[in-house]
This record gives sequence, C-alpha cells and structure tokens, in this order.
Amino acid sequence: MTRPRVLGVILAGGRGERLYPLTKDRSKPAVPFGGKYRIVDFVLSNFVNSRIYSLYILVQYKSQSLIDHIRRGWRMSAVVDEHFVIPVPPQMRWGETWYRGTADAVFQNLNLIRDVDPDLVAIFGADHIYRMDLQQMVDAHLARRAEVTVAALPVPIEIASGFGIIDADAGGRIVGWEEKPAAPRPMLGDPGRALSSMGNYIFNTGVLEEVLIEDARRSTDHDFGRTIIPELYPYARVYAYDFLANTIPDLRPSEERGYWRDVGTIEAYWQANMDLLGSSPVLDLDNPHWPILSPAFAGPSARIVGGEVEDSLLGEGTVIRGGTVRRSILGQGVVVEAGASIEDSIVMDYTTIGQGARIRRAIIDRFNVVEPGAALGWYRERDLAAGILDGSGIAVIGRGVTRVRGSQPVRS
Repeated sequence: MTRPRVLGVILAGGRGERLYPLTKDRSKPAVPFGGKYRIVDFVLSNFVNSRIYSLYILVQYKSQSLIDHIRRGWRMSAVVDEHFVIPVPPQMRWGETWYRGTADAVFQNLNLIRDVDPDLVAIFGADHIYRMDLQQMVDAHLARRAEVTVAALPVPIEIASGFGIIDADAGGRIVGWEEKPAAPRPMLGDPGRALSSMGNYIFNTGVLEEVLIEDARRSTDHDFGRTIIPELYPYARVYAYDFLANTIPDLRPSEERGYWRDVGTIEAYWQANMDLLGSSPVLDLDNPHWPILSPAFAGPSARIVGGEVEDSLLGEGTVIRGGTVRRSILGQGVVVEAGASIEDSIVMDYTTIGQGARIRRAIIDRFNVVEPGAALGWYRERDLAAGILDGSGIAVIGRGVTRVRGSQPVRS
C-alpha cells in the first residue's frame, strides 16, 4: 500500500500572555522546558519520529528566538527535497494583515501547500507537552475514509467547559461541536468525561483548500475550532481520533497514558516540568525509541564539585559547587555556588545562583544571577512587593537582558 504524502503545518505564533514574563521576549513555543528543550521540540519530535519530514512552522509574535532555535537544531537533509523544517513569518500575500486566526494563518500560506502537493495536511499546534505517533492518526483517517480528522482527548466533565467539546457517534463521526460550553455534553457511554478537541487536525488537501478559500471570503473568526470544524462537520466526513488509543514504544508502566498538557499558565508550566521528576516520572523522557530532539549543547558535561543533589535534572555544562538542589530542574550552563539552596524550582540556562541564596518554588529564566544571600519564594510579601509573585504562588524572574551569563542581578 502506498503511503499518502503528508505535509505538516505547525502553528507556532502564540503570544502566550498567561506565561508572562517567560514570554516577554519570546513566543510561547520558544519557552525552554525540561532543562534542555523548547516547548516546540515536542511537536517537531512527534512529526519526525512519525516519519513526517516536510514541515512548515508558521510563526508570528516575537518569533526571533524560535527561528534561531529552529536554525540551530532542526536542519534537515539538503539532499531530499521533501525533508525540510522551515519557519514561515506572515507573508501578507492577501492584504496588509497579520494572521487573523489559525485558519487564516494556513490560508495565507496555501501557496506553500500547493507547491508541496501533499495528499494530507496535518495542522498541529506548537505549544503543548505530549508524545504522539501521527501515523496512527493517519491510519485511522484513511480507514474511515475521513475528509477531516480531529485529535481528541477525554477530559473530566468538571473541567470540560474550558475546551472545545466534541459529540461523536459510536463510529467516531463528529455529530456535534461546542466551543467552551457552560454545560458540556458527556461522552457516549461515559457520563463522567467529555471529549475535548486537542486543536490538532488532519485534512484531505482538497477539502482544506476549499474550506479556507470560502472562509476567507466571509467575516468570521477564521479559526479551526470556532469556525471551520463547526461549519464543516454537518455535511463532511469529520471524525474524532481518540488520543488515548495512540501508543508510543517503550511507554513505562508508571507513565500517564495519553499524557498531554497545555502549559499556558505559570502553574501548569511549572507542574509539567515537575512531572519529569521522581523515581517513576509521570512523563519519562528517557525513551530512545521516541526521543524528544533538540539542538546539541556545545560544552562540557554537568559537574558536581560538592553539595547535595536529590531528584533533579541537570543540564549539560551545569556546575554544582556546593549547597543543596532538591526536586528541581536546572538548565544548561547553570552555576550553583556553595551554601545555596534550590527546592521545587526551575532554573534556566546560564543563570548563576550566588553563595547562600535560597530558592523555593520559583522559576528563574535564562541569563540571570541571583545574588548571594537572596531569598526567592520564601517570603510572600517580599515577592509581591518585588512584582515577581504569580497568582499561583510561584515566584517568577524574567529573562536577563543580554546573552551573557549572569547579566541581570536578582535580589531578594
């Protein structure tokens, strides 16, 4: 059987306003994650591990950090034309406007899709943490003779009002759709859960082109979840693909099946990072059969000169010169001086934690220096007065102002 030609279109233009100040100078997909990755690495790795190598990444807001990351770490073969990962800023081919929505972003780049001439177009977001074999979704799409397939995840009914909710029949065909309903409809045969859209779609190319051209002629939200799918399912063959049916090789028994997180808030982002820790992580990235890929670090291995490190991830080039690091994630090139204490925290690349400094339940972005004796995350009123306390109770320090290690002193 000849496999269909699949083009990946990755939507990576999100502002990520609820992740501020981590998104002060970068888009949400470019935010570091897990000590060595960016959020965008998860969707890119899913495509590459699924043997889909033709990828356009549609960028928009504060995109330079993301473009630099793609340039450094995601170069594909120059020999095979179908192997490419290309960031695409707004081209404004159809008017002097930025992307007005997810559907408009794809519409403005229909020329790129026509150039590749794929059988299917996989349109996926770039700002979620998960692992997925896309070929299994493609197989389901083909087996059902679908025109559109929507990746879907069952969620508890009590939180379902925050999602686009799908009503599907016993065969998986979508027969109803509500965007963030006040009273979500439960799944067929499962009153405790509702079927939510993950914002990931596979389209037959001809259907995609037809609906995007029609949508562009009208005044709509120009959005797949709010406009395209709700208007399409009543007459087209639109199916839901249950993400819980997707499997990746070597998933450990301790891991959460169907792990998927929208890291759109500081608390959700912090918790997803913490999910990587422990003797049996909820999300274990030590999986050579489904690796999360990222640019290589040009520097030495991590070094522990002295101190105590417990249940933590240390990025390459990090040096622990003393002190204590517990249940934390340290990025690449971090320096921890003697007597410092770091607990339940995320410290990003090229940050120095000064002697005797105390960090607890905090996120410190790249290129900072926490001065000796400083205390972050220990005194609520002090953190509030400094303007660094998120509503979740997590102290957050934004990115340093230059690319030089220790560029921005952080005082308690």
